[in-house]
Amino acid sequence: MRRISIVVLILCVGFVSVAWGQQPAATCINNWSEFLRTNMERSNPCEKVLSVNNVENLGLKWSYATGGFVFSSPAVANGMVYVGSRDRYVHALNASTGAKLWSYATKRAVRSSPAFAIGVVYVGSDDHNVYALNASTGAKLWSYVTKGAVRSSPAFANGVVYVDSEDGNVYALNASTGAKLWSYATGGELSSPAVANGVVYVGSEDNNVYALDANTGALLWSYATGGVFSSPAVANGVLYVNSVGQPNVYALSASTGALLWSYYASGSILSSPAVANGVVYVGGSHQNGRYGRVYALDASTGAKLWSYGTNRAILSSPAVANGVVYIGSDNDSVYALNAKTGHKLWSYTTGGFVGSSPAVAGGAVYVGSHDGKVYAFGLK
Repeated sequence: MRRISIVVLILCVGFVSVAWGQQPAATCINNWSEFLRTNMERSNPCEKVLSVNNVENLGLKWSYATGGFVFSSPAVANGMVYVGSRDRYVHALNASTGAKLWSYATKRAVRSSPAFAIGVVYVGSDDHNVYALNASTGAKLWSYVTKGAVRSSPAFANGVVYVDSEDGNVYALNASTGAKLWSYATGGELSSPAVANGVVYVGSEDNNVYALDANTGALLWSYATGGVFSSPAVANGVLYVNSVGQPNVYALSASTGALLWSYYASGSILSSPAVANGVVYVGGSHQNGRYGRVYALDASTGAKLWSYGTNRAILSSPAVANGVVYIGSDNDSVYALNAKTGHKLWSYTTGGFVGSSPAVAGGAVYVGSHDGKVYAFGLK
């Protein structure tokens, strides 16, 4: 498999937003409705059930077998779990029991992570389409055809769906009709977009991070890195993004693209960053995938606070909730780490490598695995 095909898994491995993708602190809905969550930080400040004090008691609630590998990351909203599979289906499951509520067939694998907003599920497929599905029934509302596989995870903001395609374009689609509002062409395959404060941020294989006006698609700024495949995270006016060719984590001014700091890792930093409580969490791969490491960096300075090693590569992106970092590894395991210290609190071994990124909501952890299953963990 080509390197880009592997890295794309990370990205798939995918609410009503306000203020262009960031919800105010006063609103706390314990959903995980899209890959980056609506705060664009891959953190859930609303989760209060699971904590460092009880996560060691996590047990398997249910597992659901699809007909193919699950690289897609689950979206969780209103008691339902939405996830894609290489079996070409989008699956909707009961979040409490894992019972299938509906499935929708596309023509190729679904590696994109679904996004839920206002009763609609948005998701991409390798068949080059972006789909809008009724969240309750799975009925197709509309589809939009691009010129390449859609493995990126859609982002929803202010009635617009932002998504990328392997054809190198960023698309802005009317969320109600699927009509194209604008597109922006880059020079390479793209990460999943992050949308915050009227700006769309996306990384490209052409070695640049782009900031685009969310209304028009006009380029606001770009920053040259060594190739970006992970989705950026945005917090407190700072854009955090990882690079593969130059194994760095970058902190850039979200408004200007100016470099604030960078952290060099000895191997490829492949996962998308998560940000919570002044700390940036990322996963990386070392020694050609034979070794993985989770890093915790000071969000203001880039100083390393701790790291935790696994014995295989980490393609999964971390999720942070209530003092715990959740992440998958190619060693077939899902981990829960203490967000302050990096100490392992819990782990579970699935039947295949975990490139899917966890979602944490309502006292449960949801993640997909290469064994073709979706897993849900809750307190025993």
